[in-house]
Amino acid sequence: MGEKWSFYGDKQHQIWLWLAMDHETGEVVAYWFGTREHHNLDKLLALLAPLKIGKVYTDGNYAYVERLSSKVRVVSKKNMQKIERKHLSLRTWCSRWVRRGIRFSKTERMHKINVGLAINVGDCGYKHLIQ
Repeated sequence: MGEKWSFYGDKQHQIWLWLAMDHETGEVVAYWFGTREHHNLDKLLALLAPLKIGKVYTDGNYAYVERLSSKVRVVSKKNMQKIERKHLSLRTWCSRWVRRGIRFSKTERMHKINVGLAINVGDCGYKHLIQ
C-alpha cells in the first residue's frame, strides 16, 4: 500500500491517492482518493476486506501503524519499490500529476475522472481495479 500526493486547482486543494497493489503481479487491486487522514485509509481497507489479504507492505505512515495490526503490516522500503515505480510511471504518463505542468485539473471531479481513467485504462500498468 502507498499514498501519492497531488492537487487540483491550486496547491491549497491537495488530494491523495491511496493505492493497494498486488506485490506479486504488480497490479493495482484498489484505490481511494482523499486526504492523508485515517478515515480514507479505512475506505481503502473496506474495499480490500473481501480479498482477505494476509500481508501488507507499507512505508512508515502513521495511518498504517494505527489501522493495521503488526501481524499483517510489514514496514519495508525494499518492498515498496514496486509501488513507488508505479507512482513514477503514473506521474510520467499522466500530465495531471506533473507538478509544474500546465495541464493540471481545475476541479476535484475532473481530477478524479482523469486519474481514474489513467489507472483503469491507461498504459502505465494500472488495470483490474475494484473501485
